[in-house]
Amino acid sequence: MDKENKKKPNPTDIYVGSRIRLRRNMLGMSQENLGEKLGITFQQIQKYEKGTNRVGASRLQAISTILGVPVSFFFEDFVSQDTAGGKGFGEESSATFALDFVTSPEGLQLNRAFFKIGDAKVRRKIIDLVKVLAADEES
Repeated sequence: MDKENKKKPNPTDIYVGSRIRLRRNMLGMSQENLGEKLGITFQQIQKYEKGTNRVGASRLQAISTILGVPVSFFFEDFVSQDTAGGKGFGEESSATFALDFVTSPEGLQLNRAFFKIGDAKVRRKIIDLVKVLAADEES
């Protein structure tokens, strides 16, 4: 089969896979470790995360339990092509930007460190500081 005839992954499968990767990375868990807990190979986890292979309902339930999130987490902020009039996942959106940032090495480090801060007031002040710094960069 040549490249042009290969079936492209479904946008929903890609999105669900990206959410699996996001949560796994937030926990500092490797693909290998998640695979071991599921009784599958890390290569299968890679395929799920890329959207190449569709995640079945029972497997998604198991993944949600291992990653400590409800199944709905994997669909949050997803806008299907059908309900968006052809717009949604394929377009660059703030949700896509946020997902790309949070899964980046810097985003993961920042996220892990931020959530270790127990005081909500201190977290709020850090957010305010970052907003001020970002505004200075734009000037």
